[in-house]
Amino acid sequence: MQMLYNSENFAVVEFQVPAAPPQAGEEGPALTRGGYEIVDKFKRKEIYLEGALAESFKQGVEALIEGSPTVEDIDAYIERFTSLMQQPVVLH
Repeated sequence: MQMLYNSENFAVVEFQVPAAPPQAGEEGPALTRGGYEIVDKFKRKEIYLEGALAESFKQGVEALIEGSPTVEDIDAYIERFTSLMQQPVVLH
């Protein structure tokens, strides 16, 4: 787990799950798992992105970073994903 971004509006954490070694008889490299958790601090909602959506998020962030973005630019990009957020943030 690694904090990638933390602003007044959003927090983004990357989760990396190491791949299991290939089992006997399996071909090719083992698939890795992981994703990104995005938290909207004001709406107190979150989403976990994995698979193709996580890859799309990663590529969008990488493209954004190439242009030296401001905090507002990054927040605007992350805000695109807020409509998908259904899970309320719960503290234990």
